[in-house]
Amino acid sequence: MALTIKEKHGTFIVEGVINSSTAQHFQNHCETLLNTKGELTIHIENVVAIDESGIKAIETLYKDALKQNRGFMVIGNISKALHDELNAIKYAA
Repeated sequence: MALTIKEKHGTFIVEGVINSSTAQHFQNHCETLLNTKGELTIHIENVVAIDESGIKAIETLYKDALKQNRGFMVIGNISKALHDELNAIKYAA
């Protein structure tokens, strides 16, 4: 399944799969948006699967945003397992 990122009212809706095939493109696109806009909100409710590469991409984005003092938010109804993974990134940073 392809990965798509569309803007809606300043939030970027991510749909599809974030895995080893798509994670680098996802990360590069989000880094560009973050650098251009100064902050980034991604909605991942429509991400149907995310693997370790996808989690690592989100972790890198989050840590880079912290270092640059930029806003980065991940929103959407997600599974408890993914929620726990994202919280672990937040507290480890």
